Formats: sequence, C-alpha cells, structure tokens
Amino acid sequence: MHSPHTSTHNPTTIQWQRVLRGPTVLLAIIWLIHLFQVITGIELSAFGIYPRDISGLRGIALAPLIHADFQHLFSNSVPLFLLTTTLIAFYPKAGWGAFWLIYLLTGMGVWLFARSVYHIGASGVVYGLVAFIFWSGVFRRNFKTIVLALAVTLLYSGYIVGILPNQEGISWESHLLGGISGIFTAWWYRAVVEEDEQPKSKLDEDAPAQKRYFLPRDVFDKPDESTDSWYSNHS
Repeated sequence: MHSPHTSTHNPTTIQWQRVLRGPTVLLAIIWLIHLFQVITGIELSAFGIYPRDISGLRGIALAPLIHADFQHLFSNSVPLFLLTTTLIAFYPKAGWGAFWLIYLLTGMGVWLFARSVYHIGASGVVYGLVAFIFWSGVFRRNFKTIVLALAVTLLYSGYIVGILPNQEGISWESHLLGGISGIFTAWWYRAVVEEDEQPKSKLDEDAPAQKRYFLPRDVFDKPDESTDSWYSNHS
C-alpha cells in the first residue's frame, strides 16, 4: 500500500519535462516578442546588432529574440527548439553552458565583423548549435556523439549554403560566425564528460558475474559436533 505522498511519476517523464522546459520558455519569449510587434506595429529591428556601434551592443542579447516576419520566425523556431532540446537532453552537464556561450560568441562576432546593417534573428544561434553537435562527435568520438553528428548532418546539410556571402536580406555573417562559435564551444566543452560517456572500469568488464544462490553456501556442511547449536531441542 502506497503512502498518499509517494510520487507515481515515471522518472523518464520527469526527465523530459525538465529538458523541455527551457527550450519551450525560450520559444515562447521569441513568439511573444513577435506578436507584440504585429499587434502594436512597433518595429524592434533597431534593437538588433549594429556592428561596431555602441548602441548595437544591446543586440548581442536581444537580436536572436527579434524576427522580421512570420516566415523568418517559422524558419528559425523549429530548428531552434529541436536543437536546443537535443543539446539539453544529450549533454545535460554541458548543455546550457554551451548554449549561452554560443549565443554570446555569435553576437559578439557579428558586432565585430559583420556588415554595418541591423542583424536580427536566431539563425546564428541555430548554426552554432548544429556546429556544436556535429563537432562534438569529432572531438569526443564516442557512439552517442557520432550518431548525433550524423543525424544533424542528414537533417541540416543544406545549411551550408547559408554561410555563402552576398546573399540579399540574409545575415550570412551570423550563420558563419555562429558556426565558428559552435565549433569553438564544442572544443571548449570536449572534456566535460556526460554520465553516459563515462568509460567502464576494466576491472568491472573483466570480473565474472557474481553467482546468486538460493541458500547459504554452507547450509549442507557437516555441523561442528563440539557445539550444541545443531542439537538443541526446540518445542
């Protein structure tokens, strides 16, 4: 009989609830900001990154949250949610630290090196996440990270076109610098070993499995006649 206070939640469900919380909140903030633009008619692109201008520094924090239209928003929402979820689910120790490092480095890179126009949108972060997951497979070289690297290669191989220069209306610099930030972040966190990446001890691998017995090993041994423990009477 279970205590009324005993939790009946499946541990796997609780884990996924924790993993999905952050990406869901992030996506909700981005959508609320865009809906604010649509409803009020207030254009927020001036809060994006304007390279090498002091006022453009605020865009390092704000630019990934601002989108030009619904097409721009839709094109970034799905990959941002899926890749952030993948990052947090499979890299729980490094995940959020890697995300914010990519976020920061991408914005700083755009502010330092991009064209002198306003840069907005989360695509630079998306490219950073793709690069992180792929290059983590290269740097870590274990089964999990290699499978994830192959998966993002299959799903996002078309993104390579986005880093080509001189594309009108596209911040290819954000894509390129986001990718570079993702590679650096994968290298920076390469030594953060996740629990499922811990190497098995050779002692554990070589040791034979311990046998289990239903009765104590000495149950049929001849008793020591010098003691009366086996001959005592019980009523």
